[in-house]
Amino acid sequence: MQKKTDSTSEETQTYTPFPQFIDDIKITLQDIYRGDAGTDLLTLPRGIPQTVLTKFMAHNPLSVCIPKEHGGRGGKMEEIMAMVSAASYESLALSLTLGINSALFIQPTAKYALSETQAAVFKRFLKDKEMGGLMITEPDFGSDALNMQTQYTEKDGKYHLQGTKHWAGLTGSANFWLLTGRERTANGNLKRDMDFFVCDRSAPNQQIVVEEFYDNLGLHQILYGRNIIDVEIPKSHKLIHKTTGVNLLLDLLHRSRLQFPAMGLGFVQRMLDEAIDHCKQRNVGGKSLFSYDQVQLRLTRLQASYTIISTMCAHSTKIGGLEHDLHTSGLIANSIKTVTTDLMQEAAQSLVQLVGARAFRYSHIAGRGIADSRPFQIFEGSNDILYIQIAETITKLMKQAGKNNLYEFLIEYEHTNLAVHSLKSVLNFELNGQISQRKLTELGQALARIISMQIVILIAEKGFRQDLIENSLLMLRKEITGYMGTFVVHDTSFVIEDYRKDSYWYDLVK
Repeated sequence: MQKKTDSTSEETQTYTPFPQFIDDIKITLQDIYRGDAGTDLLTLPRGIPQTVLTKFMAHNPLSVCIPKEHGGRGGKMEEIMAMVSAASYESLALSLTLGINSALFIQPTAKYALSETQAAVFKRFLKDKEMGGLMITEPDFGSDALNMQTQYTEKDGKYHLQGTKHWAGLTGSANFWLLTGRERTANGNLKRDMDFFVCDRSAPNQQIVVEEFYDNLGLHQILYGRNIIDVEIPKSHKLIHKTTGVNLLLDLLHRSRLQFPAMGLGFVQRMLDEAIDHCKQRNVGGKSLFSYDQVQLRLTRLQASYTIISTMCAHSTKIGGLEHDLHTSGLIANSIKTVTTDLMQEAAQSLVQLVGARAFRYSHIAGRGIADSRPFQIFEGSNDILYIQIAETITKLMKQAGKNNLYEFLIEYEHTNLAVHSLKSVLNFELNGQISQRKLTELGQALARIISMQIVILIAEKGFRQDLIENSLLMLRKEITGYMGTFVVHDTSFVIEDYRKDSYWYDLVK
């Protein structure tokens, strides 16, 4: 039993034990997505139908993310990730909805908002089952968030924000938003730093106009669109950072990226279970599809992905809580996000390949999985960019340590020292001179998987099933060897703009 210490409420909130809560959530989700009306969800207009949302929110799932002092279950990272993972087994879109609420609104609000603001906001989350999201991205400034043009000025104890935001998950459906903007100075220039504000769409002068809803390719149950910002935010609703707004942003994003394995695990596990069931039931050439060697390879890769992401969930719960300042944790967060999302997309592709034509439909979990998992490799940092950042971080650390040999650095580095012993043959070389972006990307892909190997090894020491661990380490070693094999190949290819000249095949055969 947990008492609400929120001064606005004298109620006593009683919660079921967490294991029972998760079991209840799973039963409800199976009924929603695999019951008689489950298939119909795929043909409905975009967004989660209110009847579905009401049925799911009756469990008060977001109470898991809210601190005890405001009447929630406590915001324990392991419980948040377990809930999100349970949702992703049935619906990646619903799982992402929970992730947006938790990592992009509730957690930063719980860490940086004034206590009075937290109390008022979280009371409505618990009582009225409201939701929240984050608006950063702008039409002309996607990955270049630091140059956002949304601006604010302060007057009469309020902040006036103006700008345009888009691709904000839950557009038009969330009632609370974290808005980001840069202060406009007296001479009209925008300050380099940014600030965050809690916007309540139901309050006077805080309405956000949705100019357009997007026809997003996947994740149909989540609304995206273009939002016009022209709001007045009370002074009490500005987030308070200790150093800079940029550091607050990095802390927020790194914590969110650490939670991607929660969404990835349930999804990949569903792909694995569907694949095993199909291959055992399907006969090809007079024998079970399950018995073919190439099929076994795909299934073991799916199972290895499940293992890798499982260990990442455990690792993230250890390092990702609100008590940790994560603004300098980009290397680990970016590695976990990129590898998890690559494995998610590969899992969906493999299931489609195993099932065949029947899976190439949006109504099939595999076909839908391809469209739904693909944007995870793009949002919250495009994987290509994050891989480059991973490589740049390591090369910078090597320079600071006075080392040029990649293996000699990694064998002493805390996040790779356990993983590289079996990789000396492909890592024992000098990194000298300028490295092109394309090569930094390949290097980053390999380094992210080395860091993932380290995580797998660390969790294996806690008792994770050993045969699953061995298969996952084998898969990672093969991938790292492949990336390093292409890394050492000299490549200066470039686009030939007038490629049509002398390249029409018909002229060669007529």
